[in-house]
Formats: sequence, structure tokens, C-alpha cells
Amino acid sequence: MQIKKTYQGVNPELLYDEIRDFTLKQGTVIGEAKLETYSLPSETSSFISRGTLTFKIQGESGGKECLRAHIVGSAKGETKVMLDINEELFPGEKINALQNDLNFIFGSYEVKHR
Repeated sequence: MQIKKTYQGVNPELLYDEIRDFTLKQGTVIGEAKLETYSLPSETSSFISRGTLTFKIQGESGGKECLRAHIVGSAKGETKVMLDINEELFPGEKINALQNDLNFIFGSYEVKHR
């Protein structure tokens, strides 16, 4: 399964950290974690970040990857994320919990009435 999202005005480093923390909360361990920052050729004061995170199920023998996250973007513009998920190792309820956490943090502001 693949999930793609685009965020406006979201710092890619923050998105990277939140995906890492929320996915670890689902019982995974980090396989690979890489975050790189590049300056834009037209504006040396603007930066674009690229991150890759891979996760494995904790205690799983063989070390099969259950989720891979790719993040590319700029805090001043848009940030894109693509999650590649192995549904056999990372089932639907974990996918939903991850999406709900991300939607709550990065979704639109909502007012709750009592």
C-alpha cells in the first residue's frame, strides 16, 4: 500500500520527526534514518530537505521492512510525503493510528464546542 500526502507550510524536518515518533509508537524499530538539506540554486537562503525513514517490526526475525517514508519539501512551500507500507507486517489498525496522529498534528484547525 502506498499513501501520498502534500502539506503546505509544514517544516519537512518536523514532519520527519513526527512520522518517526508516531511509527515507533506502533511497535517498530528504525532500520534506516537519513535527513539531508540542500540550498536552492536560485536562493541560497532557502532550503529543501529530503528524508528517508525505514521501519521494521520489533523482534521480527529476518528484519523485513514494514514501512518506508520518503519526505521532500521546504518549510516555505510544500512538503510531500510518501509512505510505502507492507500491510502483512504493518496491519490496517496501525496504518489508521499513524494516519490519525498525522492528521491531528498537521490537519486543519478545528474548534470543538462543548
